[in-house]
Amino acid sequence: MAEDSIPRGPLARLIDIRSGEGQALAWSWAYIFSILAAYYVLRPIRDQMGVAGGIENLPWLFTATLVGMLALNLPFAYLVKRMPRARFVPITYRFFAANILAFALTLCLAPPEWGIWIGRVFFVWLSIFNLFVVSIFWATIVDVFSNQQGKRLFGFIAAGATLGAIAGSATTAILAKNVPTWGLMLCAVVLLEAAVFCMRGLAALSARLHAVPGSGDSANDGQDRTIGGGVLAGVTRTLASPYLLNISLFLLLFSVTSTFLYFEQAGIAKRSFPDRGAQTAFFASVDLAVNVLTLGVQIFLTGRIVNRLGVGLTLALLPAFSVLGFAALAVSPTIGVIVAFQVLRRAGNFAIARPVREVLFTVVPREDRYKAKSFIDTVVYRLGDQVGAWSFTGIQGLGFGSTGIAGAAVPLSLAWLINSLWLGRTQDRRRAAQDQSATAIPGDGPLSRAAAPER
Repeated sequence: MAEDSIPRGPLARLIDIRSGEGQALAWSWAYIFSILAAYYVLRPIRDQMGVAGGIENLPWLFTATLVGMLALNLPFAYLVKRMPRARFVPITYRFFAANILAFALTLCLAPPEWGIWIGRVFFVWLSIFNLFVVSIFWATIVDVFSNQQGKRLFGFIAAGATLGAIAGSATTAILAKNVPTWGLMLCAVVLLEAAVFCMRGLAALSARLHAVPGSGDSANDGQDRTIGGGVLAGVTRTLASPYLLNISLFLLLFSVTSTFLYFEQAGIAKRSFPDRGAQTAFFASVDLAVNVLTLGVQIFLTGRIVNRLGVGLTLALLPAFSVLGFAALAVSPTIGVIVAFQVLRRAGNFAIARPVREVLFTVVPREDRYKAKSFIDTVVYRLGDQVGAWSFTGIQGLGFGSTGIAGAAVPLSLAWLINSLWLGRTQDRRRAAQDQSATAIPGDGPLSRAAAPER
């Protein structure tokens, strides 16, 4: 990909891209496209296997996922401690690619009666896989781009994720009834290797990207060095920082409420589509609808919304919508309301909340961008799944249906709304402190500015 000089044409006006950023933006798009295409090829397979294994068993699968997340974070933290990014990221992705090959081989050779248990293991594995690979992508992006660049570009970069998700879910929706599951898995392996190639292309541009006028950075921060630190730093640094704890709370509340909706959707699919291939196609079609809507918002609205509202108010949009959506579901717990709410809410998360949440990590030390972020994006997120899954089961056990579940989600969404506004204000203060430090100390670079005191 050759370096380009971006004229002030339609694309530049749309996303406010600066000269010297085009090549990095292209690599970022290709990188996240490959990751999300791989995941969305596999996601409908996971959802169908989860339904086939029994909806009543989903809470146990979520428990196993949380245990797996905890177990995998330690070796990942060890890799981050001992190796530079150019080594530990490819190792992680290729580890998951080898896992996919093992699943494909097992599906080819295992007797049919093993299908349910293979499905359950795959459900747990993919629930771990998707958070790790996406978290590593965003950690790399946060490491390469500055805070100011993130506000301008992260929404548009996320559009590459949406295109990958559309490609992956469309592929599975079209092929699921005629192509064996193991064949779809092989496509995901190829896409993961493409992601490794793109990550290396992006990482090579770090120094030049920090020199772009308006990036907010003035020097290379030594991003190719080994990060070091402790293996348990992701946990200890998160617990010691009010800022990181509140990012954790943001993700926890999002995850709990998302799990409520996921279980409702799973129940609808099982009642409406008795055929397993039809169930897989249904989940893929829902994913496709979400991603088409997300793409339009990311390209045309996300950057403008962030520039107009700022980080705090933009983060608050999704919990505010969730308050209204769960209230509507409590009043009218119908299939149409559940599906519409799920599609709009997921699109709002992917298009707006997710890229803006990543901006929060641009004002933390580099060690936190990989270790604390990985812990929050994986363990805390799956802890939210766990709380949501067993809360859903408990509420149903008390005899409450969709109305009771939606009613319980409304106050959770209100707490989430308050948390979002606090994070926005705190992020602004930390960024101002870093800017002041950079101005006060000649030659100060982003590494020093990332070490600003906790607030």
